Amino acid sequence: MDASMGELGLVVALLGACLVALILVLVARREADEQRRQAKADVASIRDDARALLADAERREARLVEREHAVAAEQKALADAERTVRERQEALASAEQEVAERRASADRDARAHLEAVAHLTAEEARAELVRRMVDEATNDAAALVRRAEAQARRTAEARAKRIVAAAVQRTAVPTSSQSVITVLPLPSEEMKGRIIGKEGRNIRAFEALTGVNVLIDDTPDSVVLSCFDADRREVAQVALEALMSDGRIHPQRIEAAYAEALAGADDRTLSAGHDAAERAGVTGLHPDLVRTMGRLRMRVSYGQNVLEHLVETALVAAAIAAEVGADVATTRRAAFLHDVGKALTAEVEGTHALVGADLARRCGESPAVVNAIAAHHEEVPAETVEAVLVQASDAISAARPGARREELDQYVERMDKLEQLVTAHAGVRRALAMSAGREVRVVVEPSEVDDYALPQLAVAIAKHIEADLQYPGEIKVTVVREIRASATAG
Repeated sequence: MDASMGELGLVVALLGACLVALILVLVARREADEQRRQAKADVASIRDDARALLADAERREARLVEREHAVAAEQKALADAERTVRERQEALASAEQEVAERRASADRDARAHLEAVAHLTAEEARAELVRRMVDEATNDAAALVRRAEAQARRTAEARAKRIVAAAVQRTAVPTSSQSVITVLPLPSEEMKGRIIGKEGRNIRAFEALTGVNVLIDDTPDSVVLSCFDADRREVAQVALEALMSDGRIHPQRIEAAYAEALAGADDRTLSAGHDAAERAGVTGLHPDLVRTMGRLRMRVSYGQNVLEHLVETALVAAAIAAEVGADVATTRRAAFLHDVGKALTAEVEGTHALVGADLARRCGESPAVVNAIAAHHEEVPAETVEAVLVQASDAISAARPGARREELDQYVERMDKLEQLVTAHAGVRRALAMSAGREVRVVVEPSEVDDYALPQLAVAIAKHIEADLQYPGEIKVTVVREIRASATAG
C-alpha cells in the first residue's frame, strides 16, 4: 500500500512536471507567434517606408532630369547669345576699321589741303607750333620768375632789415671804441702829491720805468695815463692801482709794483679770455684759444677794441641766427673766434682770417666754425649759412655808430686815394666819394661810355677797389651816364 502510494505520488509529480513543461511550451509558442506577428508587421512597415523612399527618389530624379533639360536649354541659349555677340563685335570692328580708314583718308586730304594753302609741310607746321609754344612757355616762365624774384627781394629786404634791427637793439653792449689814454680815479686829492713825489722824483721814475706819460693836473680827481702802446698802458695802470691801494709810493716801491704788474700779464690775459667767452656765451674753448683771445684785449682796429668787437659780433650773430633758423651755437662760436688770428699776425705769416682758421682747426673746432673764420673776409668760399651770418654780424659790429674811428688825415687820404683809383679808368669824368667812403658816385663821358658798357665799368671799378684799396665794410659803386641838351631862343 505504501508502495502504491509512492508510485502514485511519483506519477503525480511526473504529471505535474509534464504539465508545467506543457504550459511553458505553450507560453513560448505564444511568445514566438507574437514575435512572428510583430516581425511581419515590422517588415511590412519597412517595406512601406522603402516604397515611400523609392517613390521620393523617383520624384527627385524626375526633377533632376527636368533641371538638366532646363540647363541644357539655357546653355544652348547662352551659346546662341555669345555667337550673336561675337558676330556683332566682328561687325563693329569691321565698321570701326572702315571709319578709321575713312578718317585717315579725310585727314590726309585735309593735311594735303592745308599744306597746299599754308605752303608748309606737316613737320614744318609741327616744328613751328612747338617753337611758338616753347617761346610762350619761356616768356611766361621768365615773367613768373621775375615776379617771384621781385616779391622775394622785397620780402627778403624787409625781413632782413627787421632781423638786423632786432638783433642790434637786443645787443645791449657798450661801444667798443678805444682811445690811447686810460683814466684812473684818485681816492683823494692828497694822492696826487704822493704820485708826483718830492721834486717830481716819483712821477719821473714811474714814467721812465713804464714808458707811459702821466697827466695829473689836466682832470680833477683823476690821473690820465697816455701811451700808444696798449700793453705798456695796461701794465702802468695795474702798477699805479697797486701803488694807490698800498699808499706807499717811492722809486723802490714803484719798481716792485711794476715787476708785479709785468709778472701778472699772463694771468690777466687768461682772465680776459675767460671773461670774454663768458660774456659771449661760448663754452668749451681750448686753453690755447682762450689765451689767444685774451691777447686781443690789447689789439685795436680803426680804434675798435678787437676783443670787445668779437663779443659784440657773437651776440649779434646769435640773435640773427635765432631769427633765420640757423645753428645758433655754431654761429655764436664762429663769430666769437672769427678775428682770433689778429693776435698771431705778427708771429705767423698770412692773413688773420686764414691764420685764425688754422689755429681753430688745430684746437679741435668743427669744420663749420673753421670755414666761417676763414671766409669772413671772403678769402675762401662760405660753405654754410652760419659763415654768411658771421660776415654780416662782423660788418654790423664794425659799422655801428661810434664803433670805429679814424684820424682826420688818414680819412682824407683814404677818400682821395679812392677817388684817384676810380678816375684812373677810361671814360670816367669825375668820381665822388660819399658816406664816409662807403659809396662812390662815378660820372662818365657819354661820348666814350654807352649805356651797355655801364654795368661792365661798375664791376671793373669794384674789382679794382677790392684789389688795391684796404677799407672797412663795403663800398657801393654807382656809375652815372647823363646826356643834356639845351638851346636858346632869341
